[in-house]
Amino acid sequence: MTAAPTFAARLRGLPDPETRPECYEGTAFKRALAWMVDVMVIAVISALLVPLTAFVGLFFFPVMMMVVGFLYRWATISGGSATWGMRLMAIELRDGDDRPLDATQAFLHTAGYAVSVAVFPLQLVSMAMMLLTPHGQGLTDSVLATTALRRRR
Repeated sequence: MTAAPTFAARLRGLPDPETRPECYEGTAFKRALAWMVDVMVIAVISALLVPLTAFVGLFFFPVMMMVVGFLYRWATISGGSATWGMRLMAIELRDGDDRPLDATQAFLHTAGYAVSVAVFPLQLVSMAMMLLTPHGQGLTDSVLATTALRRRR
């Protein structure tokens, strides 16, 4: 029986924050700005969908935004390892081997984000972790061994 890999071993492919701090510089702040951009994009997409629901969507607009947001995040992260807001802020999500997230990882990351938003104290823990952990990981990032890095040129 083999032991589970240690946390550090799960991040073996990522740049070391001590020797390459420039890879993580400002990512927590950029993630916050990217989140704001993404929420605006999701709100606009949701508002554009309301007439297609014969305006019934107005009665369940928050639910529509949650569904649109989930699909938006999953599609954009699986298509380029970053949402449009993250791309605008020049950051991207990478797995522990420093690879872009695939569709399954993007789905799990989006699902973890959705849970942390639904259970607000988890979102607070996640934000604190982004500010305090060496790799700038949130709660979902820690579970999935992913992190946000400055996008490589």
